[in-house]
Amino acid sequence: MERNLVQLLVAAVLSAAISIRSYRKKSLDLSGALSGFAVMTIHFAINYRFGALLLAFFVSSSLLTKVGEDKKKKVDADFKEGGQRNWIQVFSNSGIATILVLIAWTQVGMQDFCLNSEESRVMTYLAGGILGHYCCSNGDTWSSELGVLSDDQPRLITNFKPVQKGTNGGVTKAGFLAAAAAGSVLGLTFVILGFLTTNCTFNVAMKQLLLIPVSALSGLCGSVIDSLLGATLQYSGFCSVRKKVVSKAGPTVKRISGLSILDNNAVNFVSILLTSALTSIACSCIF
Repeated sequence: MERNLVQLLVAAVLSAAISIRSYRKKSLDLSGALSGFAVMTIHFAINYRFGALLLAFFVSSSLLTKVGEDKKKKVDADFKEGGQRNWIQVFSNSGIATILVLIAWTQVGMQDFCLNSEESRVMTYLAGGILGHYCCSNGDTWSSELGVLSDDQPRLITNFKPVQKGTNGGVTKAGFLAAAAAGSVLGLTFVILGFLTTNCTFNVAMKQLLLIPVSALSGLCGSVIDSLLGATLQYSGFCSVRKKVVSKAGPTVKRISGLSILDNNAVNFVSILLTSALTSIACSCIF
């Protein structure tokens, strides 16, 4: 009981410090900071490794958002200094994982564990889903933030025709490599911390290293799914007045691709849901 209270206190203090700093640095607006505090507290209070995944995703994505801001201003019609994510973006990028974390808590409490279907297939599914969730979020963010800075010509993922930078569904080699790297970073984080926080047999512990390539594929898969959804169900058009790609039709906008069915947050949510499910299934087969 005492250990659980200490973990809860650490989770609350750490989450508060990160949320306040992120608000001051304009990585989050006020609603994003408050919702981020709640989500991060839940993650760290239940399992330090789950919290580390969320933290690694948020910190790396926030840092990359600030890279090349002057260049991104010229391309992104919805550019905000520092990113300034709100509560909708926070929950669309962490809501599913938060639900899975709470389900894991009902199964094993605050105890950490190795992925091992022989011991618990349910926990292997849940851990795979949580890992896949953040690999997708991280992969999409890294590919978007670094891809737009690349000198590569973006091509629409559905037909590979050249498109303007900032077009939903536009992909580059650099973006795909960034997505795989983003997943790998989270897999590495999860595995290394697991060596410190879990108590498994040697063979089971060594098998956890397979999570790193699985995470890389999850990051890449998430980016591909996100691009496919963006190219087909999210509107992209070029505004002749603003000289930028925009997500809404208008009299001065020439359509590039996609239908006005999903916005960016909905695309993120669906791609995360699918990637989380696929990673969960993959982990149950491998471990």
